[in-house]
Amino acid sequence: MNFIKNSWKGLLLCLIIAVPSWFLGKAFPIIGGAVIAILAGMVVTLFIKDKSGFEPGIKFTSKKILQWAVILLGFGLNLGVILQTGKQSLPIIVCTIATSLVIAFILHKALKIPSRISTLVGVGSSICGGSAVAATAPVIDADDEEVAQAISVIFFYNVLAAILFPILGKMIGFDTTAGDAFGIFAGTAVNDTSSVTAAASTWDSMWNLGSATLDKAVTVKLTRTLAIIPITLVLALWRGHKEKSSDGKKVSFKQIFPFFILYFIAASIITTVAIHFGVSGSVFEPIKTLSKFFIVWAMAAIGLNTDIVKLVKTGGKPLALGACCWVGITGVSLLLQHILGIW
Repeated sequence: MNFIKNSWKGLLLCLIIAVPSWFLGKAFPIIGGAVIAILAGMVVTLFIKDKSGFEPGIKFTSKKILQWAVILLGFGLNLGVILQTGKQSLPIIVCTIATSLVIAFILHKALKIPSRISTLVGVGSSICGGSAVAATAPVIDADDEEVAQAISVIFFYNVLAAILFPILGKMIGFDTTAGDAFGIFAGTAVNDTSSVTAAASTWDSMWNLGSATLDKAVTVKLTRTLAIIPITLVLALWRGHKEKSSDGKKVSFKQIFPFFILYFIAASIITTVAIHFGVSGSVFEPIKTLSKFFIVWAMAAIGLNTDIVKLVKTGGKPLALGACCWVGITGVSLLLQHILGIW
């Protein structure tokens, strides 16, 4: 009862921002509800003089609701289909993820970018945008402003990719009679699902391929999502090794172990087993939709806790980092597809 009494105002405020942001995201998928919710939260917080009554609910939404969103995301993963597709795309996925993380680490050192922001941008760029940021943020104890900055950078390059990649695909000679080559490219080089969908759908429309490119791209993208598991576990181990708690002792791995990732794995296994025994994948669609809404809801809270002026002032280096990760991932994806004879 105390939790409800203390938190309902903040939960409701975040929800009021999230609902219209969700529908606007549906209307403008290239932007997406998550980015709209962050921006709306940043604007709304400018007009709230005293947020003390909202703080408990905002904090709960930005932390716990975000973790629940990742858990529910697991219900969209049929591991059988993903592993089958992964045979073709796995080398590209592994190399693009490694490229982004290496670039993020090097530029973190060279440009003196805060480690948490560089980690979030590197992981978000290489795996699956907002979902990867959502999974990584609690593991590395990133604050809301760092999450907002990473999401904003990733969003910017998502939009560019959705617009430019179909043009790039035509220029460099991707196969226009089938969707596999461009689908793998979009699935490995674009990080957020909405932008993967936009780029792949554009390619299908350009060459009258139905949904061939889209189906391939989304499956490859979901395969990348599985990388959330080892990445978060490694980051938890690294943080446990490096950081110290307030009493001067090292933070134990048990303290920061991302238990919600275990539930994410369990959800994926439940989905896979159910589909294997004949349950339609459509049964899980409402849960997947709820996951996406929870991300929007959490992003509203993150926007409410973000200083937009500070975000703009400190945005230059993270944008440069995002650009380097984006170019690196794109180049490695194209190079490996060429080496593997996909195009």
